[in-house]
Amino acid sequence: MANDKTKQEKELTVEERLKTLYHLQTLLTEVDRIKTIRGELPLEVQDLEDDIAGFETRIQNLKVERDTIKKDISDLQRKIIEDNALINKYTEQQNNVSNNREFDFLSKEIEFQNLDIESANKKITDLTDRSTAIGNSIDESLATMEDRKHVLADKKGELEEIVSETKQDEEKLREQAKKLEAKIEPRLLTAFKRIRKNARNGLGIVYVQRNACGGCFNRIPPQRQLEIKMHKKIIVCEYCGRILIDPEIAGVTDADAKNNE
Repeated sequence: MANDKTKQEKELTVEERLKTLYHLQTLLTEVDRIKTIRGELPLEVQDLEDDIAGFETRIQNLKVERDTIKKDISDLQRKIIEDNALINKYTEQQNNVSNNREFDFLSKEIEFQNLDIESANKKITDLTDRSTAIGNSIDESLATMEDRKHVLADKKGELEEIVSETKQDEEKLREQAKKLEAKIEPRLLTAFKRIRKNARNGLGIVYVQRNACGGCFNRIPPQRQLEIKMHKKIIVCEYCGRILIDPEIAGVTDADAKNNE
């Protein structure tokens, strides 16, 4: 079967190859037009989905941090209770000391516990402020995320409506293009796709207009134009690399060529 296909490709004349290639270009140009109708909507939808995922991650991380702070505050409060218990214990022991040295030692222990309590209270205040700030950030992020979700729903609805209107046409065009691609020799098809990918307007093959390339509009020498009209070989523009054909192969009259400029 592969041999039959190769034989068929070899039987195609250069003119037939160029006609097939130009027909393929017209189909792909129509697919590009459909994509243009959709505009930037697919990218906008993707960006919104990425934003929402980012907010979800941020909110989750903030909640984890807030839970950690809550635990730290609880540990500090428990430490304060323990320190107060020690202060009460040392104060009671001061009433039963036998000398000044023991009294001074207990006084220093009480002072140390009070400093520890003061430090813990300061940390609790700082952590509480941080927890409040995190709560505000979570609320703001949730509100922004909800706005993004509403916009995303609208954009998705708009995109789905456009896709539903054009999907059948696009599928039909792609199916026709696939059948044409099977008729074109792989090396020529690969070259065409590469040219088309690099071309700003997506045109990989163009016809001559007013003695110039229909893609970059640089002038083509008379001898080169004659070679193009002869359909004996594949000729590309020496400036932009697009495949060149004469208007006749494209089914365009001289008058049409002038009107399309």
